[in-house]
Amino acid sequence: MKVVGLIVEYNPLHNGHRYHFEQAMALTGADACVIVMSGHFLQRGEPALVNKWARTRMALEMGVDLVFELPYVYSTQQAEIFAYGGVSLLNQLPFVSHLCFGSESGKLEELQAVARILATEPESFKQALTAKMKEGHSYPAAYGHALASLLRGSSSDVDAEMIKQPNNILGIHYLMALNKLQSRIQPLTIKRYKAHYHQESMTDAQIASATSIRKALLETPVPDWEAIRPYVPAYTLEILREEYEAGRGLISWENYYPYLVHTLVSQPASHLRRMYEMEEGIEHRFKTYILTSRSAKQLIQQVKTKRYTWNRIQRMMVHILTQCAKQDIQALELHQGPAYLRLLGYSAKGRELLNRYKKELKLPLIAAIRQDHPPMLDWDLKAAQIYSLGYRSDVRPNEWKRELSQPPLSTSDDASSFSGN
Repeated sequence: MKVVGLIVEYNPLHNGHRYHFEQAMALTGADACVIVMSGHFLQRGEPALVNKWARTRMALEMGVDLVFELPYVYSTQQAEIFAYGGVSLLNQLPFVSHLCFGSESGKLEELQAVARILATEPESFKQALTAKMKEGHSYPAAYGHALASLLRGSSSDVDAEMIKQPNNILGIHYLMALNKLQSRIQPLTIKRYKAHYHQESMTDAQIASATSIRKALLETPVPDWEAIRPYVPAYTLEILREEYEAGRGLISWENYYPYLVHTLVSQPASHLRRMYEMEEGIEHRFKTYILTSRSAKQLIQQVKTKRYTWNRIQRMMVHILTQCAKQDIQALELHQGPAYLRLLGYSAKGRELLNRYKKELKLPLIAAIRQDHPPMLDWDLKAAQIYSLGYRSDVRPNEWKRELSQPPLSTSDDASSFSGN
């Protein structure tokens, strides 16, 4: 049996994601699809447009068979750790045979060649990375420059500029994680179709980036549903509208700005310095500019530097809200991978897979929250509580409880027959 795994955010699920899903199923000849999906806060440090349950519904409607949550401590990380968390989780599922990811190049052999070179972490690469960081470049930029320099000096035929593109870099980290774990999972990549990851305008008739879709919804007083209709499946549009009307969306950083102001003003710099990803005195920039900024967007623009990118600042802001400190992350030993399998949703086929292979799972399968859960899960629960602060005030009380009581979503008529933990 072939089962393809995808590592996703679906913020929101759009036609490009559906294309990726359909191609992954077709190219692998897969009988089922499993996704590892970020929860409420994402890799670029953004809150999701709608919560993880709504995005799970979108995935199930598309045809995904199992949805697992990528823990908060991996989903809000730089590419290397994000990728390792996602691949590690898929590797814990004995039925996953393939990993399919999107890339700008679409050339698996080239990406694998780079992954093999980086696996040994050549001294020349480390030196180039350190030099670029000292020049004030951000880590992603320094990494791209160092890798390009390494490739130009090697016998590889790989295009050095190719590895500066975000999805190529993420794909390389997926491949490095597979190699590190000595995984049985077979990788393949699909060339990203038309829209670029950061593209802010919707220029194609059917495919637009998630960035441009979010922009169309968030930058008008009332969401322009008709503007995004050509670019998302009907079920995505319906779910987005339902969440908006229920007071649970559309969420952006501006929903959390008042809480961020309170935290940054009330906590001393010495405390902020302890937060994860805070380095080199940047807490003082937060303390300074929170007094003059009028929005989350303006705060990010003022705090960011050449070295600290927009995304890095957003991730710092997430950790400030959740009060996730450096020592908290260190205690979780992320190199060991996720400590559990949090099930968010399943189809009838997905339920059959889990019941068939349940005895082979080495990690606890969590379908209901219990008091004796793994410590890593505490951060998912806390992130869910913080995320719900962005909802309309009258729906928050029920949503605070939902994280503890919500069973996995299902497309199956006999969902009660699932024998989860």
